[in-house]
Amino acid sequence: MKKRTIVFLSVLALLLWACAKSTPEEMASLAAKGYYDHLIHGEFEQFLEGMDVREGMSEEDYRSQLLDTYSQFMAQQEQSHRGIREVRIVSAKTDTIQKYTNVFLTLCFGDSTNEEIVVPMVERNGSWRMR
Repeated sequence: MKKRTIVFLSVLALLLWACAKSTPEEMASLAAKGYYDHLIHGEFEQFLEGMDVREGMSEEDYRSQLLDTYSQFMAQQEQSHRGIREVRIVSAKTDTIQKYTNVFLTLCFGDSTNEEIVVPMVERNGSWRMR
C-alpha cells in the first residue's frame, strides 16, 4: 500500500510540474508587458534594453535618439489621452516558420480609451526581446 501511495504522489507531482511550466507564448507575453510597463513608468532605458538590438545599432547617438523618441511618445500620449495608465495582455501567437511570437497588448489610456497593439517578440539566449 505504501508503494502505491508513493508512486501515485510521484506521478501527481510530475503532472503538476508539467502543467505549471510556462509556454513560450506566456513567457513572451509577460516580457512584452514588462517592457511596456517600463515605458509607461518613464523607465526608457529599461524599455530600450528589451529591444533586440543588432550589430551597428548600439552607437550612443542612436541610443540617445531612441530614448528621446520614447520620451516624446509618452508626452504625446499624455497630451492626447491623459497618458497610458495600464498595459494588459490579450493573447499571443507563435509563427513557427519565422520563429517569433506576436504578443497582442491593450494600452489603456487615462481618457478611458483602449488601443490594441502587436509586439513581435523573439527569443535570444533564453531571453525574450522586442523585434
